[in-house]
Amino acid sequence: MAGLYIHVPFCAKRCLYCDFFSNTEMKYKEPYINALIKEMELRKGYIGNEALETIYFGGGTPSQLDEKDFGKIFEAIYRLFDVAEQAEITLEANPDDMKREYVSLLRNYPFNRVSMGVQSFHPEDLRFLNRRHDREQAIKAVELCKEYGITNISIDLIYGLPNQTKQAWEENLRQAIRLDVPHLSAYHLIYEEGTALYKLMEAGKVTPVDEELSVSFFSTLIDRLAEAGYLHYEISNFARPGFFSKHNSSYWTGKKYLGLGPSAHSYNGIDREWNPSSLHIYRRYRKWASDNRIRGFRPMHPVQRLHHHRPSNHVGSLFR
Repeated sequence: MAGLYIHVPFCAKRCLYCDFFSNTEMKYKEPYINALIKEMELRKGYIGNEALETIYFGGGTPSQLDEKDFGKIFEAIYRLFDVAEQAEITLEANPDDMKREYVSLLRNYPFNRVSMGVQSFHPEDLRFLNRRHDREQAIKAVELCKEYGITNISIDLIYGLPNQTKQAWEENLRQAIRLDVPHLSAYHLIYEEGTALYKLMEAGKVTPVDEELSVSFFSTLIDRLAEAGYLHYEISNFARPGFFSKHNSSYWTGKKYLGLGPSAHSYNGIDREWNPSSLHIYRRYRKWASDNRIRGFRPMHPVQRLHHHRPSNHVGSLFR
């Protein structure tokens, strides 16, 4: 069985640290969806007609899509692919998008897993990271998902922020554990070149935490989640037994996956391909789909395939 990754590049605003391809111009959403479905139609054979075991909507902010958008995308998926009966279907979401009306409409579609970018429960952290939600919205979003029957929930946290203390990090972990979600991903803040965060560091306005404190944060993360019954199954991922991310895990086991949308990567067991990180090029999909000067392509030696790991289109959400 194989996986399907759909990169939804739209965000209401960009976060300080994000280096994933995204766009705040929602006027391009309809052309993007039309191009996405066209790409789906043209590349459905890339994974050898294997059934889909996982479908992952990543971004960007997939929760910027609405009911009409999901209707078009899922119609195409189920028309073009064989979707396994127990397929894991994940939506990445921002907590402030997960209002009652939105969570309710998600139940009209086959989503059975939600991954939310909480990042922190401290207001000063959220302001620094340029996040749109607050602590209360994050907690309410998790409660609403459970109320509407979406219990396979993952939340993201970020540690290693400038001036963050061990006490503040412990408080974040305690709140996350109280939410009793079955999956949690935690990432150290990275200063990616080209991001607003990197520019602040270059200007001397922020200073990364030192290595000793970073190690302390990571050790605390491992210890507290182990005490709460979470299994540390990947470097940044923790889950209750039976709740490992199937989509995430498939990258480590070398399964085939088709990545759709701008900047998405694909792997068919033999080679890797990747789409241009440009919404303007992507929405003219038919014109560039067969042009190797635009589409990235790299054949893989058998030894590379043996050691093949996670695709680079999701090292930041890191397939939560």
